[in-house]
Amino acid sequence: MKITDVRVRKIAKEGKMKAIVSITIDDEFVVHDIKVIEGDKGLFIAMPSKKATDGEYRDIAHPINQGTRENIQKIILEAYDRALEEPEL
Repeated sequence: MKITDVRVRKIAKEGKMKAIVSITIDDEFVVHDIKVIEGDKGLFIAMPSKKATDGEYRDIAHPINQGTRENIQKIILEAYDRALEEPEL
């Protein structure tokens, strides 16, 4: 699996959510609405989720193993850092 495109939409307002990201995998599959969040220990990603009838949030799509999650997070956070360096339009 290779992430072939990352699109970052920075969030301008104050708060913990810093960006919304879409990734393309192998030029064939897209995952939208991955969030970049500022936590107590730094930035991390939250996979797309929806609120269930019991009030809990459940991931819609997510990596099966920790290594894949870490790889996706690394690539997204690197793209987010590059997006921070771009001038605002």
